[in-house]
Amino acid sequence: MSEWYKKSFGDDYLLVYKHRDLEGAYNEVKRMMEWLQLPAGAEVLDLCCGMGRHSMALTDFGFKVTGVDLSDVLLREAVRIDTEEKVRWLQGDMREVPLSETYDAVVNLFTSFGYFEEADENEKVLREIHRLLSPEHGQFIIDFLNPDYVIANLVPFSKREEGDCIIEETRKIEEGFVRKSIVIREPGTQERTYSEQVKLLGLDTFLGMLDNAGLDVQHIYGGYDASPYNKADSKRMIFVGRRKGN
Repeated sequence: MSEWYKKSFGDDYLLVYKHRDLEGAYNEVKRMMEWLQLPAGAEVLDLCCGMGRHSMALTDFGFKVTGVDLSDVLLREAVRIDTEEKVRWLQGDMREVPLSETYDAVVNLFTSFGYFEEADENEKVLREIHRLLSPEHGQFIIDFLNPDYVIANLVPFSKREEGDCIIEETRKIEEGFVRKSIVIREPGTQERTYSEQVKLLGLDTFLGMLDNAGLDVQHIYGGYDASPYNKADSKRMIFVGRRKGN
């Protein structure tokens, strides 16, 4: 499944994840801002911004926002939504972000981490977050899945309709990853297939990676309701912290 993300984050991604809306992103950002307590006008980087739902919501709170993503398809959708050109959009790989400036906050949301087979490739992302954070007061949020919850509550197969399309999703735990196969069937067209995978990084492993990257975790939440992280019951594993030395 090498570089699966180059194919999967295309036009059909917008169909498969159509249920993710701007209102939900706004509510999530509202909670994040309670955690970070950033001043008005703060510079925020949305790393792996996708179609820009959270980037756009961040501008509503008065922040200067940069959104970076690898997918040109998703960035085009972000630009389309951003009719007032509030966000600075850039294409780039999260392992080597094409930016030299630093930010008051970097956010990495909706499990946009753990994509790579090799541990060092995932660690590069954390080192980039460290590099991009202000040495004086840089804060971060990484919103990741809770691997224990995923393993215990995995739905092996689901099927749904979106307009004329039928979307089938098959999920399995394999080689330390949660892997998803997506099949899209649409009348008059050839069947389309995609793959996704995320490394199942447990809490202790993730904390060690963050520490090695120079990132200090201050809070771990189990969801955007601000509930404390619980290994068995939390759906999310949301890290909130600062660049070390702040």
